[in-house]
Amino acid sequence: MKTDRVLALAALLLIAAIFGFFYAWVCSTMWGLDQLDPQIAIAAMQAMNASVRNPVFFPAFFLTPLVLLASAAMLHHRHRRGSALWFAVAAAVYLVGGFGVTIAVNVPMNEALALVDATSLQTSGDPHGQAGDIWRVYSGRWQFWNQVRASACGLAVVMTGIGLIKLGQPA
Repeated sequence: MKTDRVLALAALLLIAAIFGFFYAWVCSTMWGLDQLDPQIAIAAMQAMNASVRNPVFFPAFFLTPLVLLASAAMLHHRHRRGSALWFAVAAAVYLVGGFGVTIAVNVPMNEALALVDATSLQTSGDPHGQAGDIWRVYSGRWQFWNQVRASACGLAVVMTGIGLIKLGQPA
């Protein structure tokens, strides 16, 4: 298999992985946390945010734009400009809508939540107490921006797929 095809498949795998990661938060994780006592939801979210910075998450989040752009560059160099354009646009969509939103919105929100001492908040079971107020504000805003980044990544998966389809067609 040619290097350009291997790189293009790696790009698809990475963008699909990060899309799946963000999508799982949309369709289950946050809804599940919203069903918990707010103190527990805050503590659980803090634990998940602390655990996500790991070597398994790193390639999908940080290497995706590099592999998409490397694919675009290699395909452009090999005169597969139609396919290259799809990979380049997918990289731009991910960089702005996935990576950029995460760095500009979700990470600062996570860092602010990390400073909350969930155990010192009002007693459990009071959805209108301090913990409930903190969680409602955090969860609503965080979920909106997570849906934005999941949608952007889903779009980038489609664009990468189109780039691969075009790569299979005669130049």
